[in-house]
Amino acid sequence: MKRSWRWIGLILAGVVLAVILTTAIALLSASRPRPQAETAAGPGGPFRLTTQAGDELSDRDLKGTPFAIFFGFTRCPEICPTTLWELSETLQRMGPDADKLKAIFVSLDPARDTPDMLATYLQSFDPRIIGLTGPEDKIAAVAKAYKVFWRKVPTEGGDYTLDHTAIVYLMDRSGAFAGTLAYRENADTALAKLQRLVAGKAP
Repeated sequence: MKRSWRWIGLILAGVVLAVILTTAIALLSASRPRPQAETAAGPGGPFRLTTQAGDELSDRDLKGTPFAIFFGFTRCPEICPTTLWELSETLQRMGPDADKLKAIFVSLDPARDTPDMLATYLQSFDPRIIGLTGPEDKIAAVAKAYKVFWRKVPTEGGDYTLDHTAIVYLMDRSGAFAGTLAYRENADTALAKLQRLVAGKAP
């Protein structure tokens, strides 16, 4: 009987010790400073591309000016012309405030969208819209920075089209991401977002 009580005592002592150790580890873990969680960077980043006029434009040139930037291609059958037309209409509705921001169209198809092609294409839209093109590696880098999805889709006759992200990115005066315009955004909502962007408020 004494031996049984001795074993019971040892078991209880082991349980108490385990509880003490578990509690101590938990307290140490709680008091230990934890590294701050890394936050994912928003869309945006540096670029230096060529406009439809043949001039260079970089993100540094836009510092201090909010801008709306859209990625597409001139042979796009629906999304790009619709988006650029609606953006043009919104710029017209803004009146003088439209001159306080930049509207940018970046081609994801630089092999076909030369500056001359962009110049011809953009004649159908608000003249303040700036077209950008450049080497494929630079276009790919900018698209990646803005988290744009796109891919070539083969078509008949050896040609191709592109699937791509269909939103307009809104960037504030510092070049930081400030929101988006959705495809076929309500006209009044789009106007309000751009007005707030120009005013320095979050859309």
